[in-house]
Amino acid sequence: MNDHAERWQAALWRQFGAAIDMFANAVTDCPDDLWQKQIYHDPERPELTQFWVVAYHTLYFLDLYLSGTGDGFAPPEPFTTDRLEPDGEMPDQPFSRVQLQGYIDHCRRKCHDTLTALTDERAMAPSAFVRSGRRLSFYELQLYNMRHVQQHEGQLAMVIGQAGHYESLWISVAKSS
Repeated sequence: MNDHAERWQAALWRQFGAAIDMFANAVTDCPDDLWQKQIYHDPERPELTQFWVVAYHTLYFLDLYLSGTGDGFAPPEPFTTDRLEPDGEMPDQPFSRVQLQGYIDHCRRKCHDTLTALTDERAMAPSAFVRSGRRLSFYELQLYNMRHVQQHEGQLAMVIGQAGHYESLWISVAKSS
């Protein structure tokens, strides 16, 4: 691998990793009284608007998009692929903070390993995901993925902040891998 590729891989990881680290802070800093609280309005599926569900949704799609395809995708236990679909089954109990922190660790390692091993060929290969009517390259899917993590981190941090419990801290680059 050439120095150029290693530089863009490292830069992509540092920024994506920072987004994951900020997201991890929001999950860790969520007070217990907000964990199962509805954080936005959805009259059709209010159960999908709880803090922990939004956090899980973010991690599920982070993991899925790092795979580049749904074929053969399986999140780590206790998570499954049948959750959070429009008509999907909800777990009997909310996932705990510890369970989601474990999923964050899994996704963070997967993200680091995926991005630092990314070749030009893999980056430009089409992913299985279509957005706005076009198939995204694996590289563009990862930029989309990073934006998705950061959008939900901002949403969760705002909810915690509005409850007077948290001031989101900016992380400029990922903590060491």
